Amino acid sequence: MIKIGKIELGDFPLLLAPMEDVSDPPFRAVCKENGADLMYTEFVSSEGLIRDAAKSVQKLDIFEYERPVGIQLFGSDVETMGACSEIASRVNPDLIDINYGCPVKQVACRGAGAALLQDIPKMVRMTDAVVKSTHLPVTVKTRLGWDESTKNVQEVAERLQDIGIQALSVHGRTRVQMYKGEADWTLIAKIKDNPRITIPIFGNGDVDSPEKALEYKNRFGVDGIMIGRATIGNPWIFNEIKHFVKTGHRLAPPTLAERVAVCRRHLEFSIRWKGPIAGVFEMRRHYTNYFKGLENFKPFRMRLVEGMSYEELDQILNEVVQEFSEVLC
Repeated sequence: MIKIGKIELGDFPLLLAPMEDVSDPPFRAVCKENGADLMYTEFVSSEGLIRDAAKSVQKLDIFEYERPVGIQLFGSDVETMGACSEIASRVNPDLIDINYGCPVKQVACRGAGAALLQDIPKMVRMTDAVVKSTHLPVTVKTRLGWDESTKNVQEVAERLQDIGIQALSVHGRTRVQMYKGEADWTLIAKIKDNPRITIPIFGNGDVDSPEKALEYKNRFGVDGIMIGRATIGNPWIFNEIKHFVKTGHRLAPPTLAERVAVCRRHLEFSIRWKGPIAGVFEMRRHYTNYFKGLENFKPFRMRLVEGMSYEELDQILNEVVQEFSEVLC
């Protein structure tokens, strides 16, 4: 049984990676319904939270149906991160996560995210401040290092465990790589093999099929896998992996009707969270992903994007099932 603090996650947990503009409460809801064991919010700016910025505060929204769930924080100032850990803890998530992995310029060039991989002493001080500012378990997500010459994640793992983090997720690329090239899990395996490391180690990067998940589980010995981009338009990947790991056989791919049903659930959660106008608007970015591969789908996609109410969209989704009922997705 893999545990983070007192949170029990099963024998080989599958985690939904925090993804900006993707892993909001509606998306987390459908991932939870399709087998995700632990999820994280989109990353929350510590500076925005201190200023009480509406966008940052809204990212603290969590719901009972998605537990266990962690709030992920990022920032460049040690004291601010400690203060934000206190604020985030008040909404009662199951854990607090620190982002030391985001590679995008707007984050890293401001001294946050993956930029901390260039200043391990500051990373240690920041992590210590967060751990001391909350009663909740603290976890960390990071990368192998800043670039090929500074792959310092093994040192990072030891030093952060020593000051109290209770799990570590590692993306198998450097910051310079961004999301290019193949993820390298060999250093992740070395962390797991280190006899000093006693916390759960989760691998992240390039897992996009049940076969690859099982291969990486056996090859690198990680305690679980964090999945990001492969979940977009494909939240059932969690149950597919679980079934394959347990039986060695693939689940049948979701039928078109099943795809539509999950898409509809996503829309319902979106409206429940943001209301009938903003909820419909926020959902527009997802239709292409849910129906990827359907030939001649563009007219329906345009209608879905232009739809203004749940009733209208529900009718279009029903038409999709009727029109493409013979298509194998």
